[in-house]
Amino acid sequence: MSASRQQDPAAKQKTLAWLRTVSGEFATATIKKLDETLPWYGSMPPGRRSAVGLVAQAGITSFISWFDDPRSTPWIAADVFGAAPRELLRSVSLQQTLQLIRVTCEVVEDRVKDGDSYLREAILLYSREIAFAAADVYARAAEARGLWDARLEALVVDSILSGEYDDELPSRIAALGWHGHGEVSVLVGTAPRMLDVDVLRRTARHLDADVLIGVQGSRLVLVIGRADDERDETDTATHARPSFTDIAAALEPGFGDGPLVLGHEVPGLVDASGSAKAALAGFAVARAWRNAPRPALADDLLPERALAGDPVARATLVNRIYRPLKAHSSELLTTLWCYLDNGRSLEATARELFVHPNTVRYRLKRVTDVIGWDATGAREALILQSALILGSISDPDAPSGRPKSHVQPDATKRAAAAPRLVAAPRPKKHGPTS
Repeated sequence: MSASRQQDPAAKQKTLAWLRTVSGEFATATIKKLDETLPWYGSMPPGRRSAVGLVAQAGITSFISWFDDPRSTPWIAADVFGAAPRELLRSVSLQQTLQLIRVTCEVVEDRVKDGDSYLREAILLYSREIAFAAADVYARAAEARGLWDARLEALVVDSILSGEYDDELPSRIAALGWHGHGEVSVLVGTAPRMLDVDVLRRTARHLDADVLIGVQGSRLVLVIGRADDERDETDTATHARPSFTDIAAALEPGFGDGPLVLGHEVPGLVDASGSAKAALAGFAVARAWRNAPRPALADDLLPERALAGDPVARATLVNRIYRPLKAHSSELLTTLWCYLDNGRSLEATARELFVHPNTVRYRLKRVTDVIGWDATGAREALILQSALILGSISDPDAPSGRPKSHVQPDATKRAAAAPRLVAAPRPKKHGPTS
C-alpha cells in the first residue's frame, strides 16, 4: 500500500478484530455464491467441493494476515494453495481458479462496502496480488510439466528407434496424451536451427494425425500416427483421410535442409521400430540419389541401402521382387532380366527371346501386376535390377549365364551367313627328276 496513506493503528486493530470475527461468515457466504454462480463447482464431487471451500477459507484467512502485515506478500500462494490437495490442483484450471478468487473478493467487498475505504482498497490490492500469485503457480506447473513431457517424449522416441520396448512404454505414451490409433510411420530429416514443435503438432492435428518428436544431434525424428477421426460417416466418405506421404509433405517445411525420408507404414506404435530403422537407413544414404524428392520413401532407397550393407533392404528386395517372380513364372523372371540387360530395349529383348515386342510388353505388364514395380521407369529399373542381382547371389538354383537355346540359333545363323573359305591348291614343286 502507499506509504502516504496510513491507517490509524487503533482503527486498524479494530478492523482486524472485526475481520477475524466474521471470517467464518465470509467463508460460508463464499461457498453459497460459488454454488449459485459457477456451474463447474456444482458438478464437482463432494470431496472436491469441500477442498475448494478450504481454499476459499484459506484465502480469507491469508487476507487477514496480509492486512495485518503487507510484507507477507511472497507467502500468499503458499498460504492459499497449500490447503488444496494435489488432485484438486490438477483438476481445477487457471480460469476456474481466477473465478474462485473473483467470487471470494466480491463476497468480502459486498460486506465491507459501507465500511472504511482503506479496507476496500486493501481488498482490491490483495485480489491483484493473489491473482498474480495464482498465475505464477500455474505457470511454474506448466513449465515443469512441459520439461517433464519433453524428457518423457525423448525417452519414448529413443525406445522406438532402438526397438527396446518394456512394459512401461504404453503408460509413458498415454502420459504424453498420444491420440494416435492404428497405422504409424516414422519421418527422419535434418533438424532446423530454430525448431518450432508447436507448428509441427498443429500441422499434424489439422491432418487428423498426431506426432511424437525427438531430436538426436542434427536429426529430427517424427513418429506419425493416425488420430481419432471425429467426423461422421457421411463426412468421412466424402473427405478421404490423407496418406502418410501427404502428411509428411505438409510437415516438410518444419525440417532443415537436406534429405527427408519416410519409413514404411506399420500396423501400430509397438511396430514403429521397423519403420524407424528403414527411415534411418534411407536417411543415411539418401544423398546418393541425386534427384531424391522431399520426402523420399525408404522403400525407394532400397538399392542404396543394400549397397551400404543394410540387411533389411537386401532381404526386402529378394523377398518382394525376386522370389515372387520366380515363384509365379520363370518366364517373367527371364524376360525382366533380358529387358534390363539390354538397356530396356523392347526390340533387343524380343530378338534375344525370339518373341514379338508386344509379347515383351505384355510380360512386363504382368511383372508390374505381380510385384508392383514398373520396369520401364529408370528409377524402378534400378531397384528391380538390384533385386535380381541379390536374388541370384542368394539363390543356388539361379541359372548361370544365358541359356544355350538363346545362343545357339544366333551362332548358327552367323556361321551360315559367313563366306566359305576354300583352300588354294598347293603349288607343285619343280625339281630334277630321276
